[in-house]
Amino acid sequence: MRKLYLYETSAGAFYIAEHNGHFHPVFQEQSLGSYATAQQAAEGLAGGHTFSLPGGIDPSELGVPEDLGEWVKITPEA
Repeated sequence: MRKLYLYETSAGAFYIAEHNGHFHPVFQEQSLGSYATAQQAAEGLAGGHTFSLPGGIDPSELGVPEDLGEWVKITPEA
């Protein structure tokens, strides 16, 4: 998976990653679902509409934003 966006929380880093044309919210290297767009992946994660997170973590309680503009865009290494 190619990580595209990052959001740091007190519980750890969340990513939005692309794989085979689909976008995945990722936590602790685990895909939490598959979405058609990166924005939908962020919205699903922020709204708690993903697969269960390890340790019962609720991203909505951590302030994970729906808006990708609030995430850090990861630039590929040259």
